[in-house]
Amino acid sequence: QGYRITHCSDGRQALKMIHEHDFDLCILDVMLPEVDGFAVAKEIRQYDTEIPILFLTAKSLKEDRLYGLRLGADDYITKPFSIEELILKVEVFLRRSKISTPAPAGRFRLGKFELDHDNLTLHQGGESLQLTQKEADLLRLFAENPNQVLKRSDILKQVWGDDDYFLGRSLDVFISRLRKYLRADESLKVENIHGVGFRLKAE
Repeated sequence: QGYRITHCSDGRQALKMIHEHDFDLCILDVMLPEVDGFAVAKEIRQYDTEIPILFLTAKSLKEDRLYGLRLGADDYITKPFSIEELILKVEVFLRRSKISTPAPAGRFRLGKFELDHDNLTLHQGGESLQLTQKEADLLRLFAENPNQVLKRSDILKQVWGDDDYFLGRSLDVFISRLRKYLRADESLKVENIHGVGFRLKAE
């Protein structure tokens, strides 16, 4: 299908490769030797909340599936499965990644901060913080809509390109990061509007 694939025979090797290289998608067998797939997924999610993780498993128990999803997996395929099904899921995940393209360049004021979206930096005083693309996109969305309630589904569509339920886990992680970045300015607060979404309160 034209994909470049890196195969790892055990979980330890998988972790080494993931730390050393950038990948668009991670397919994990739950029963990997040395370090199992669950442990690999958990470590990946500690520093990368965006890469799609797809589990291959012979375990059909609901508890196992839920455990993997809680760790941050995006989907499961239960063995035995067809290659066609696997390729279809891979295509879906990669298409989602392509939809989420960088927003146009621009600078935005956020209280004491200035967001330089084009260069993925957040400035405050004489200090600058390097952002990821998703962090910059999310901050821009809030900067363009101060004091307005943004629905979770709308945020996911605009920043991630899809309002898939499991992407909501990534959104929550990014909201926590933004709160940490903005806490130097007490006039700014990212509020959780229960059951609806979020609002950047700017006084």
